[in-house]
Amino acid sequence: MSKNFILKNIFVKDSSIPCNVVVSDGIITKIGNNIDNIVSENFEIYDCKGLNLLSGLFDMHVHFRDPGFTHKEDIITGAKSALAGGVTGVLCMPNTNPPVDSPEVLRYIYDKAKDTGLDLYQVACITKGMNGGALCDYEALKDAGAVALSDDGRPVENAEQMRKALELTNENGLLITSHCEDLAIINGGIMNKGIISEKLGVKGMDRVSEDMITAREIILAESVGARIHIAHVSTAGSVEIIRQAKKKGIKVTCETCPHYFMLTDEKLLAKDADFRMNPPLRTKDDVNAVIEGIIDGTIDCIVTDHAPHTIEEKKIFEKAPNGVVGLETSLAGALTALYHTGKVSLEKIMDMMSVTPRKLLGLEIHDIKEGEKADFIVVDLNREWTVKPEDLHSKSCNTVFKGMTLKGKNLMTVSQGAIRYNIL
Repeated sequence: MSKNFILKNIFVKDSSIPCNVVVSDGIITKIGNNIDNIVSENFEIYDCKGLNLLSGLFDMHVHFRDPGFTHKEDIITGAKSALAGGVTGVLCMPNTNPPVDSPEVLRYIYDKAKDTGLDLYQVACITKGMNGGALCDYEALKDAGAVALSDDGRPVENAEQMRKALELTNENGLLITSHCEDLAIINGGIMNKGIISEKLGVKGMDRVSEDMITAREIILAESVGARIHIAHVSTAGSVEIIRQAKKKGIKVTCETCPHYFMLTDEKLLAKDADFRMNPPLRTKDDVNAVIEGIIDGTIDCIVTDHAPHTIEEKKIFEKAPNGVVGLETSLAGALTALYHTGKVSLEKIMDMMSVTPRKLLGLEIHDIKEGEKADFIVVDLNREWTVKPEDLHSKSCNTVFKGMTLKGKNLMTVSQGAIRYNIL
């Protein structure tokens, strides 16, 4: 975990002129070409010719399964997976066992995370036990370190309870992130409802489920003047609903995941449960709509919804739990599908994956400049690599990108002033 090193001949952010970056005791002390006064024997030196120095990513939607489901993932292995993917900060969802509805659970999580080298922040539940009933004690949860609220994994079915929770956030400042799904409409569906589900003869999840709750949350937030963040947007309808709400000045933001702008429900023709998640993979029209939402600014953030499950749990297509891992493929996916196709600039991708998530949560923005604590990644934008599930650092390997060749690879992660991951 070196805190004294020099990166030579590296492009800082999207600059076209290489320079040298000196990190001393975890602080960026020099960015430039003249480093003759540096006593090099006290520093590790890396030649980064052709590589880019980018800000560490922040993934505001992950599931580390700790406490309660640590056979799938835990805070330690989740952190290793994040750092390998260039993610230096995460926001963990509260659907653990017990759920994150008390200061005691928050204290356990933060205590376990303190030596991981990862900036880990926790979402607390909207309702006690995530059962949709009584609201949690938000002030107590905020005092214990909660930075957002959600019953992610399921919606708050009672609209009045959701409205009350949103109203309270005007006082406590916590961001509510909503899993938009009407459970009555879903009614046991396991994939996108459409041509592919009919061909397979399995029950589908109608897109109206996502669109309707997205609209409901926006209406509720507008009624009390509160902020609302829509999780993992996957449908053309939801993108358009959010776009129109933003034009009206409603305080709505949203996120999507690489699989929603890279893959369609045709992947499920193989009846491989690794391609099942919630919301599900949709159609080509939805993929195009999500990409357009990224391009025009309707979609604010790119996240992973990192949701580990074991090989055994994913064996039976019809019965497997929903969810995919993504921390080690998110940057490569975004670079492959958005940057290398010329659709989105590197600056915008980094804004969506690093800056905006931190802004939405009121967290410190890490910048690459002299005097700042080192929090950045070294990336080969052009390296092609094939995703092998067995090489991932997570306890689980349920990735939708298995066997795919992606373009763009994180080679070094520096977090909290120290090198945490390095394959340079």
